[in-house]
This record gives sequence, structure tokens and C-alpha cells, in this order.
Amino acid sequence: MTKVLLVDDHQLVRAGIHRILDEADDIHVVGEAESGEEALRLVRAECPDVVLMDVHMPGIGGLEATRKLLRVDPGLRVIALTVHVREPYPSSLLEAGAMGYLTKGCDEREIIRAIRTVAAGRRYIGADIAQQMAIAGLEGGDRPFDKLSQREMQVMMMVTEGYRLQEISDRLCLSPKTVSTYRYRLYEKLGVSNDVELTRLVIRYGLVDGDA
Repeated sequence: MTKVLLVDDHQLVRAGIHRILDEADDIHVVGEAESGEEALRLVRAECPDVVLMDVHMPGIGGLEATRKLLRVDPGLRVIALTVHVREPYPSSLLEAGAMGYLTKGCDEREIIRAIRTVAAGRRYIGADIAQQMAIAGLEGGDRPFDKLSQREMQVMMMVTEGYRLQEISDRLCLSPKTVSTYRYRLYEKLGVSNDVELTRLVIRYGLVDGDA
């Protein structure tokens, strides 16, 4: 029996995945967490075999949570399950030690197949993710976002999604001054001077949908 922990800040998403996994007689959900911090506590308490990890969450976020979880339990298998298809997210999570990467657009059978695959010690990457990684590899060269920290990535994505300074501060549990510091550090590293230029850069590299 493979024990699974679900980590996502949306309760409806967790409930839907839980329902899917209940159909598999060899998988048992041992807990649900709405943040990376809560996931750390539950991994210590429940000792899951596999963690299904959202990437974009308040607090430490999925990337840093993956690093911390694997320090707690090096044998843990982490599968990123997220809306983010484009680089640098997949490579960053896999480099941090994740064994799998799926998008939330995958079907129910693929989630179960991915859990069984990583539980057996093999890596599982969704076909759409593998295609994007292959394209990025063929294009070559450094992407401007490779130089950003996980926290800077979080702030960047929230800025480009239209969150206001105070909203970012509240969701990430940071002071508004600290968020402003991260934002200006983003400007310097990416060579932009305002939020509009930042958003255009993010759209150009496909991290968000330009039509959204």
C-alpha cells in the first residue's frame, strides 16, 4: 500500500484528487496540507511514501518545500502537480529532487500511474512537460529566470497575475517593505524597470498566458 500526502492550498483541488485516489486499492491518502509548512509537519507525523506537491502556494512554496521535505526524509518521492507547464518550473523541481512532474490538466489515470511509477523508484514526467523541456533544451541558452530564487519567482508570478503589494505581503507572510525589496531585485536581475515590462517578459517566455 502506497501512502500519499496531498499538498495544495485549494481545498477543492485536494478533495478532487482525494476522490480520484480513493478508487485505487493500492493507494491510501494519509493526510492533506494547504502549505509547505504544514506538509513538513505531516511528513514527520504520517511518514508518507509519496507527496503530491503544488508549486505555487503561500509561505515557502512547492520548490522550497520539496527541498526541505527531502532533507527530512531522503527516501520520500515528490510529484509536482501544478498548472505551470513552462520552464523553469519543471527543471527547478526536478533538480530539487522531485521524482515526477504533472500538470493539473492530466487525466485521473495518469495521476495514479505517476504515483505507482515513482513509488517503484522511477521518474515520471507528463508528456506535455517532457515536450516543453525538450524544446527548451533544443533552444539552448540561459533563460533570464534561471538566476531568480524561489521567493523571487513567487513574487514575480504574483505581480504578473495582478496581485497588489498588500495581497502579496499577506499571502507570503512578508512585510510590504520586504515584498518591495524583492520586486526591485527582480527588476535589476531581469533588466526591466516596471511591472508592465516584467509582465511582458514573463508572457514572452510563456510562463503566463498572454491572453489571460
